[in-house]
Amino acid sequence: MNRTRRAFVASLAGAGVCLAADKNQALPSEAKRYADEATENTVIRLTDPAHQSWLPAYYGRPISRKSDFLIYSSDRSGAVQAYRLDLKNGQSHALTETPDLVAGSLTLAPDDREFAYLAGQSLYLGRMNAVHAREVYRAEAGFNFGTGFSLSDDGLIAALVEEKQGMSRLRLITMRNGASATLVESSDPVSDPQPRPKRAGLLYTKAGELWVVNYDAAQNRKLRIAPGGLGTALWSADGRTIDYLNIPADRQQLNTIREFTPDTNDDQFVSSTSQYAAFNRNGDTSVFVGASASKASPYMLLLVRSVKRELPLCQHRASDPGRVTSFFSPNSQRVVFQSDRDGKMALYSIAVDRMVAETETEEP
Repeated sequence: MNRTRRAFVASLAGAGVCLAADKNQALPSEAKRYADEATENTVIRLTDPAHQSWLPAYYGRPISRKSDFLIYSSDRSGAVQAYRLDLKNGQSHALTETPDLVAGSLTLAPDDREFAYLAGQSLYLGRMNAVHAREVYRAEAGFNFGTGFSLSDDGLIAALVEEKQGMSRLRLITMRNGASATLVESSDPVSDPQPRPKRAGLLYTKAGELWVVNYDAAQNRKLRIAPGGLGTALWSADGRTIDYLNIPADRQQLNTIREFTPDTNDDQFVSSTSQYAAFNRNGDTSVFVGASASKASPYMLLLVRSVKRELPLCQHRASDPGRVTSFFSPNSQRVVFQSDRDGKMALYSIAVDRMVAETETEEP
């Protein structure tokens, strides 16, 4: 056959095949700057909405400590794969060549040289500069991965959910050798496990309620948080408290951010919000970023904790505000979020350095 290699590669790409060559190529920047219609703040759309792109789960770690790159997943090759996006020049590099990647499972290891993810029935640890990833763990026969995967702040432990008919369980995985243990089994759905920073414990959700459990499966207990619906919930950076979104049963009342301290069972009001559907915090929990569910004002908003004041950043205009995952960069100078405002899910970035003090980045 006298087909050129270029023609052959193009034919494969058209058929939706992920190519090995992608991992060694810099994909051109898709960045586009625009002035937000409401605030006139400059927003950068990082990925092209001609294809779908997603950030990791809100408790993952997608942005490097130096804030120079992030990891994300996209179907730009025809199959969902992981990518590294350089935040200086906008170029992307493919990181995986695997079937059935779980888009929300990506998270950076503490040294920023490795990243963990779920694909198919397996947990993998990949390297930024290597073609092949190491399979750390494979789900037991009869089980599939459920919702949620995360790494401990030291990268030594992973937490994930496995499910089969009528049963959900929380699993703890040792990243060094793949050793596993079951911490919780339940007929109710378990999801979103988050290792507690600087302590041997986990936060997780069961049947819409917050629970904590130790790594040795002891002290498994439901947290006595405020009544109402539960939204975003995540540990503070020091592991002392949990910030969570409380959604009152009376929809005439405002959604609020509250703070729970597991060691004392103390639950405190932090601030009312402009009906946040999801939020995240910066490194020292002094500022929050939230996606408003208001149809009249579909904004991304900064909430300054000390004065309980909100500052509009830009419009997210997402079809479902609850899916607007957002992150601060480790130095708190930039916010990255996802939205389908332009048709398909894409990634966006906005500088907040004029509004938020720079925070120090902890070394691994």
